[in-house]
Parts: sequence; structure tokens; C-alpha cells
Amino acid sequence: MKNAIWISIISCFIFLSCGNLKQSAGTSDNDKGTWKKLFNGKDISDWFVKIHHHEVGENYGNTFRVEDGIIKIRYDQYGDFNDQFGHLYYKTPYSYYHLKFEYRFVGKLQKGAPGYTLLNSGVMFHSQDPRTMLKEQDWPISIEMQLLAGLGDGKPRPTGNMCSPGTDVIYKGRISPDHCINSTSKTYDGEQWVRGELIVLGDSLITHIINGDTVLQYSKPQIGGGVANGFDPKYKQDGKLLSSGFIALQSEGQPVDFKNIEIKQLRRQ
Repeated sequence: MKNAIWISIISCFIFLSCGNLKQSAGTSDNDKGTWKKLFNGKDISDWFVKIHHHEVGENYGNTFRVEDGIIKIRYDQYGDFNDQFGHLYYKTPYSYYHLKFEYRFVGKLQKGAPGYTLLNSGVMFHSQDPRTMLKEQDWPISIEMQLLAGLGDGKPRPTGNMCSPGTDVIYKGRISPDHCINSTSKTYDGEQWVRGELIVLGDSLITHIINGDTVLQYSKPQIGGGVANGFDPKYKQDGKLLSSGFIALQSEGQPVDFKNIEIKQLRRQ
């Protein structure tokens, strides 16, 4: 009789333990999230624009447009570029996530655009809300995954780099003194599609991936440094860690295309 009781107790314990394990595994799967399309392939109704010299919401010159299931950044309605650096922001800020997208450079640099913007664009993240930006603020306080293409001269020009308008990051154990940090990626020439990914863990580790290869890692994104100009000083709190923010596609004089923009929220550690 005693043996039967102990067998029942043990069986019950095993059943409950297995149930808890299954529940834990299910919870873990749910926390990992699923991929969500940020760009629906049809329009940019879930996005909004801020361009230097213009108020938030004004898509000057139809800079950001959708054609053939692609977000196209164009300047055919501009005259001189006139430092009209712009950004297209997704409507929701994010903190812990895995972002993936494809991009390609096309066409020629717009007249009057700075030389360094040739075959140059980027994805901004942990950005300030563009509705807090002044009309004459050139760059959002943010971290940038810089996207470059080769210049066809045989010289290396990596993509998936980090640039820091109004921010700092910890790289190799210290705050980087450089505005941009080069990745270890290959050089991609011509008008080819390249796959970019960002894995962002709040205000801790950030990983850049190009065509499946990890090319750069750094940590502790925070407000600081220079480069951004014309901002409201109350939003430039140097030393403040950036744990979340907006994601934006960049326009700085070079025509560029984006597609297949998706995000998966990650479980906080």
C-alpha cells in the first residue's frame, strides 16, 4: 500500500514537472516573437518623414516613395541638394529586437550633395522622436548603421559600419573617439541588393550583420559626441544611455532602395 502511494506521488511529481517544462518552453518560444513586416510593400502610411529645413511630416520633393514593392529614395524634384538630409521613421520605437532589410544603391549623387555621401546611406536606430526635432536640426540624435558601396576603384569600402550623430558607444572597452567605426565586411560594388541585419539589446550589446556575416559589435549606446546640429538642448543629455528609440531610413543625396524590412522583438535578458 505504501509503495502504491509513493508511486502515485512520484508519478504526479513527474507529470507536474513535465507540464512545467512544456509551459516554460512555450513561454520561451512566445518571448522570442515572430517576424513582423515594417514595410507592407504598398505604401509608407506607417512611417513619417523629417527632412532638414522642413517641418516633421513634410515629404519634400516626394523624397520617399513606394514603387514596385520598394521604398525608393529619390531627388528628381530637388534642385541643389542644399543639405536637405532626411529620414523616414517607422511609427513605433523599439528596444530589444532583430531587424533585417535589403538595400541597393542606384543612380547618381544629387547635385550639391557632399562628396562623402556618394554611394552612402544608413539605417538610424535608437533615434530621438522626430517630433522633438527642430526644423533646422540636420541629424537626429541616434546611432547609425552606415551603408556604403564600393567606388569601383579596387579599394576596400566596408558596409555595415557604425556612425554616431550626437551619440557615443563603447568599442574595445572604451568610448570610441571616432564618429564612425568601420566594420569587417566585404566591399560590394554596383547596384546589387545587400542584406543587412541589426541585433539590438537595449542599451547593452549591438551587432551588425551583412549578408549573414557578423561584421561589427559594440555596446552602451549613449547620448554624447558631436556632428548633430540645431537640436533642442533639452534632448542632448550627454551620458544618458539609449535603451530604445525609433528606426529610420536615411536620405542624404544618393538614390537608394530598401525592401523586405522586418523586425522580431527579442526577450529581455
